[in-house]
Amino acid sequence: MLFSNFRSIAAVTTIASALLVTAPAYAHDVTQQARQLMLDGNLLDVVWIGAEHMLTGYDHLLFLLGVLFFLTSVSQIVQFITAFTLGHTITLLGATILGITANAYLVDAVIALTVCYKALENLGVFQRWLGEKTPNLLYMVFVFGLIHGFGLSTRLQQMTLTEDPQLISKILAFNVGVEFGQIAALCLMVGVVRLWRQTTVWQPVMRASNAGLLTAGLALFAVQISAFTSVSS
Repeated sequence: MLFSNFRSIAAVTTIASALLVTAPAYAHDVTQQARQLMLDGNLLDVVWIGAEHMLTGYDHLLFLLGVLFFLTSVSQIVQFITAFTLGHTITLLGATILGITANAYLVDAVIALTVCYKALENLGVFQRWLGEKTPNLLYMVFVFGLIHGFGLSTRLQQMTLTEDPQLISKILAFNVGVEFGQIAALCLMVGVVRLWRQTTVWQPVMRASNAGLLTAGLALFAVQISAFTSVSS
């Protein structure tokens, strides 16, 4: 079993290394086709782009997976996902309407660090190594939702013109698509985590998975910083 755990972590590390080699290609960017569809397509097209963006947003999905590890009831899952959704909706709508933006690679680098934070918290690192009690998880999920929403906003502002007369409608449609994508991903994640929890290997699988999340988060951080420096140079 120990060998299996190390093998799982090694696999994640290998994937992370491959991502580092191809950083610009794997940065969570927006295709030219999606940008054009945001400008010329109807609202259903925009909903689809939002769902697609969430389902291909590995940084957002990894964070959600980290949040789900210790939620055991449906009410808990609804509570925490509502906090995350509220957070990212506020900044997605607010930042896009107000035209507040930042370098997308740097924002995504911060999002990668939220994945690392959640993995470290799940592994008990803050209490065991630092002797520090972690902040209220519901509050942190809301705050991280704000950060993730700002990341979505930076990408959305790359896809549409601020002068577009349908800007607000498209923002709302994009957000609806993001929620559909998030729900689809959550259904799969919840099912997998529940299956793991019912097995006798839950604890080693949990530790190996969160070690993998930490590795992936660090790799994604390096990917975004590498892409940022490549564009800036």
